[in-house]
Amino acid sequence: MKAVRLHDALDLRVEEVETPPPPPPGHVNLKVRAAGICGSDLHNFRTGQWISRRPSTAGHEFCGEVIAVGDGVADLKAGDYVSADSRVWCGTCLACLSGRPHVCESLGFVGEVCDGGFAEVVQLPARLLVRHDRSLAPRVAAMAEPLAVALHAVRRLALPAGEPILVMGCGTIGGLSALLLSKLHDGPLLLADLNAERLALVEEVTGGRRVELDKVSIESLLGSRRLRYALDATGSVQAIRAGLDLLSGGGALALVGISHGRIDLDPNLLVEREIGLLGCHAFNDELPEAVSLLPAFARSLDRLCDPIPTLDDVPGTYKRLLDGGSSKLKSVVELD
Repeated sequence: MKAVRLHDALDLRVEEVETPPPPPPGHVNLKVRAAGICGSDLHNFRTGQWISRRPSTAGHEFCGEVIAVGDGVADLKAGDYVSADSRVWCGTCLACLSGRPHVCESLGFVGEVCDGGFAEVVQLPARLLVRHDRSLAPRVAAMAEPLAVALHAVRRLALPAGEPILVMGCGTIGGLSALLLSKLHDGPLLLADLNAERLALVEEVTGGRRVELDKVSIESLLGSRRLRYALDATGSVQAIRAGLDLLSGGGALALVGISHGRIDLDPNLLVEREIGLLGCHAFNDELPEAVSLLPAFARSLDRLCDPIPTLDDVPGTYKRLLDGGSSKLKSVVELD
């Protein structure tokens, strides 16, 4: 079968590999229907930071059809349509036992510690799969995982009703966070991004209002109201620093972007303004809820997708995305 495998930093190849054998106990085999490229995939490709096995089939945002079931799997059967969890947790460390598998002490991710979804067939533990509505387009069902990441970040902020919220970065997670906020929150939604086309798309889909990261731009929209909450999906230390400067006291900044630098932070800024700085890593138990939201969000999610023609085009799409060559939020290859 065909698979897209990461051999090393900047070395992603389309290859013919063996189809997975019959699934062992607790596992299933999936025929992949669609798979998307994540920002962390690009980071791993560019830096090699999280390469733990070489080569490994990339991709952790995908959906598929169950084609074989191992012993002991009672809640899935051949023919089920499922979205995949990206996290591989141990289940025995103190973090897992406390109900926090997303911060497992030996946490790994599909596509890194095991083969991922840029392949015709993949084998996974059954615990990582959530059934979805069969009527969903594959490209929409493949967005369950990033939608769960966005839902976790939004929930971490715990926004009070009516509060303005600034989303910095309208890539996949920022854009999906804005989409969730537009449906689940009743306060003003502010958007900032350097990519004008992408920003315009998210603005149109969510009804949010674009702003510059300066107090004049924000005050012109909010008037006498104060901005206390923000979500950073850029990972840019400049954006994070600007966001902190913009926040009034008593709120929080959620960090969900992957950063490529360090920030010089005066802790007194957080103390005196009583600002919470919240790290948001993957998601905890939000995936089933994200899957349940897909039908209601399907039209919007479809507008945010940029199709990849075939698996052969995935490496080129990685490079195009690193060069900033997309105005959409999610590049997805459909195999179905």
